[in-house]
Amino acid sequence: MRSGTAQSFLESVNNATALRHESGDPTDSSTETGACNCCCRCGRAPKWKPQGSRGRRSKSYTALRTGISELSGWDWEPPKYAEPIALDVVKTFGPGEAPLERMPSEILGERELIPCRATGNADGPETDEIIAQLALDVPPSGYTPRNVDLVSCLLTSRTIHVATVNTLYNHITIPHSSIFSKFMRHLAEYPGLGKIVRRLDLSHFTSVGLGRTRQMNTEIQNMTSKTLLRCLELTPAIQEVLLQEHLDDDINEEVLGKLFFGLPKLRAVDFCGASSTPFVDSVSATISSLVATPSMTLGIRRLGLHECFTLPSSALEGLLPRLPQLTHLDVSHTRIADKALASIPDCANLTHLNLGRCTQITGDGVVDFLCTHPAVKNLVYLNLYCDIARYRLLWASDVDRLLPTLPTSLRSLTLSGAQIRASHIPLLLPLTKHLEELSLGFAELTLHDINSLVRPPAPSENEPQLPSWTPHSLHYLDLTGIPAISQASLFSSTCTLLTPSTTPLEVLELGDKAISALRECKNTNKRLGWVVKELGRRGWYVRESERQADQQGSMGGGRRRWKMGAIWWGMRKVPVAWGEVGGLYGHYMFKK
Repeated sequence: MRSGTAQSFLESVNNATALRHESGDPTDSSTETGACNCCCRCGRAPKWKPQGSRGRRSKSYTALRTGISELSGWDWEPPKYAEPIALDVVKTFGPGEAPLERMPSEILGERELIPCRATGNADGPETDEIIAQLALDVPPSGYTPRNVDLVSCLLTSRTIHVATVNTLYNHITIPHSSIFSKFMRHLAEYPGLGKIVRRLDLSHFTSVGLGRTRQMNTEIQNMTSKTLLRCLELTPAIQEVLLQEHLDDDINEEVLGKLFFGLPKLRAVDFCGASSTPFVDSVSATISSLVATPSMTLGIRRLGLHECFTLPSSALEGLLPRLPQLTHLDVSHTRIADKALASIPDCANLTHLNLGRCTQITGDGVVDFLCTHPAVKNLVYLNLYCDIARYRLLWASDVDRLLPTLPTSLRSLTLSGAQIRASHIPLLLPLTKHLEELSLGFAELTLHDINSLVRPPAPSENEPQLPSWTPHSLHYLDLTGIPAISQASLFSSTCTLLTPSTTPLEVLELGDKAISALRECKNTNKRLGWVVKELGRRGWYVRESERQADQQGSMGGGRRRWKMGAIWWGMRKVPVAWGEVGGLYGHYMFKK
């Protein structure tokens, strides 16, 4: 054989000798004596000796394997291992008697809402059960198997099987139409499973990556208005329905009627990004029927209309007065007007309110609502973001009226786009003692003004003894669009924002220009202990120690009850359900 063939075990043979043999070189002594240097037992190898009787060469498998192993070190047989010894396992507990199986169902896997300390409502996180720790809120990309650990628990025992089924069907996440079709088949075969479902999460639903167009999805008929309505009919105890813009054509009048009037236990619904003409027409028709019965009220507590920019204010004027238990309201980038905002019932207890990018409301109307309405006395999250390239919501006089009336329960305040000046610093200082997030984008402030929010004032000749200083509680500070904030000013000796004395401050949101300059200063960033992070259109300057704590899952990082599962700081969308943020909701919350 020649060198270079697929049999790698021949490479140990002397190539030069083999070539001389093939060419018939008379100086090759092996050729003259009839010897051969190949690996096969052809009889011409120098060390070949006849074996067996009658002088015949043995072609046995053992001789061939031994010879080739000696020449090349290659063995035909895999190594043989001793067979494992079967052990007699003594079962200490009988069926259903293990300590894990005898635990209360509330601890093992029966997921129930617990009261939230931040709001006092039964809207707390649902992660106290053992089996629930294995569930995934954010599905993996593509067709990667999901909840593999939960599926394994189904085969453990009858008790664990019941608890696992309860966890699997408690929160249903549908990323693709094929999964929705499979879920519907299970409900049709086992109707009792529909009574377990408490959340239908379609925030991750998309056909991107499946090679399908919108028309193809319509022809497949997996996810349509009829199948969505049928799904709601099979889940009578559902409490949370998370929809989004990819399904707006399927949210017709029948589906909305079922959501508003046919599900008595429904507590949260989100229509994030839905803006198609069929959706708007269906909402208007449904609310018209609601207005026709003035005494009717809805039990919805958390309502998400984020980026529903085609929804008219008249629809909100008919819907909001029928929500006496409202706690979370996200109408960012909608056409809500002052009249609709004032129509919120006095008995409502708003803790999360997002009015960002609402161009139809006025500064006077917003300030009057926040200063006088009984429903906003316990606010925790307030977003008044506006794009100053298009309009300005709050002028300096509005800010003067608003800041002194904000409640001490507030933890996140967004005033980006408001006309904030140095004269407002004394009004902002008391808020920094209980706020954890503060957005001051495009404010008319200097570096000295911003430093005064996070450090005590220096003593002067007129006031040698200053009153006691209460440390701030800020973790996040948005300084986007402030001309005084740049890479040079942050690294200057007069800036104290990056020093350890400003803790717990850990995140600074900056504009594109500042982030681009900071990205190039790798050595300085490492020396100061800060790092640049970017996601979508946004960029942050993050204290390195805190970033590592978040990566390790530390509860002391960005996790807060009022965030309802979100970890990062600076969210711009109000969550209406507890859980990890992903999909389209994560895009609007942190990327845009």
